[in-house]
Amino acid sequence: MPPAAIGVVRVSGPAAGAALQALAGRLPAPRRAVLAELKNGDGAALDRALILWFPGPATATGEDLAELHLHGGRAVVAAVEAALAALPGLRRAEPGEFTRRAFENGRIDLAEAEGLADLLAAETESQRVQALGMASGHVSRAVAGWQDRLLGLMAGAEAELNFADEDDVEVVEGAARRLISGMGALSDELGTWLARPAAEVIAEGLSVVIAGPPNAGKSTLINALAQRELAIVSPVEGTTRDVIETPLALDGIAMRFSDTAGIRGGGADAIEAIGIDRAKAAVEAADILLWLGRPKEAPEHPRCITIAPQADRWRGDAAAEADAAHCDLALSAATGEGMDKLHRMIVEMARTLLPREGEAALRQRQRAALAEAKQWLTVEADSREAGDLILLAERLRLAATALDRITGRAGVEEMLDALFGRFCIGK
Repeated sequence: MPPAAIGVVRVSGPAAGAALQALAGRLPAPRRAVLAELKNGDGAALDRALILWFPGPATATGEDLAELHLHGGRAVVAAVEAALAALPGLRRAEPGEFTRRAFENGRIDLAEAEGLADLLAAETESQRVQALGMASGHVSRAVAGWQDRLLGLMAGAEAELNFADEDDVEVVEGAARRLISGMGALSDELGTWLARPAAEVIAEGLSVVIAGPPNAGKSTLINALAQRELAIVSPVEGTTRDVIETPLALDGIAMRFSDTAGIRGGGADAIEAIGIDRAKAAVEAADILLWLGRPKEAPEHPRCITIAPQADRWRGDAAAEADAAHCDLALSAATGEGMDKLHRMIVEMARTLLPREGEAALRQRQRAALAEAKQWLTVEADSREAGDLILLAERLRLAATALDRITGRAGVEEMLDALFGRFCIGK
């Protein structure tokens, strides 16, 4: 948005060439930047700008496309937009309309469009890498491979149905076994993709919950991690009565750190009891748990880091040091002792929850379609369907339809407005 060093105005559609000629007085050679003086309909100068002409269909949108690279002041951009609006056949683009036109004209598929939306919203390195892979067609290429294999299986099924000897039961049974074997192999591969972390985990951030008994130093720790006074610190038990959440990025990984009410068995008033219930719910939903308390009292959790907090206070206390010996680390948020080690432990644990390098994670919509395809490809060897080529062929067709929804070849109208509305006007 203006003001900026450069303002880029894009015109896409059948009137793009005429619009460029109207403002610049000429149409430059395709895909070559040319300096031109832009004028409005009255002949008044608007700006000296670079102009580019991209004839379709080999363009970003699949249509004729013109770009004006202007000086990025508000007045300059507004004057050029006003001059364009006065021309016949032109209107202001809706949010995401250029990307939607690219999708509708076959320049990108739906998975690539979703990746582009995520790329525009990326704030951390892990989000950028994941979104770039999606926008570059990582998922789309995998889907294309699965579709090719499905087509091969479907062709085999049709060949057997149309040309096999109907009286030869052994031929039909052998064909069915080959189909089920191929379907099972593809189903297993889809299952491997479904076992990967969801893309929403990367986009929304991993949930890291700080929990423990009252006055364990939870609020001091989240303030130290956030490097600001996020939570109230007080020696009075029960000061934190609700879940306090803050987004943070550690080593390029988006996370949501939550400070919770101190968990204790009794003595809490009605309001504090609500906070304790919310703390327990947050612990159950956490991707990573930081437990500040006695290690034997830590909740059962698959990814729990047990911390002996307030190390600056208990050094020399034999009982406290004995407890600390059974924790993953000793820490003092006040002095900084153990903070670097905690940082490394959280990042190492977080990386186990993210896709490995070169892997792509699926969005919830894509996972649902993939799970449906896997369901149709899963056939019990001793079921009635296992010996019926017609039913197997129908399962293959339904699996292919489910995969089509990932790339947008079928059944996507209801989601297009919501998707492309996430883009900015110029995209």
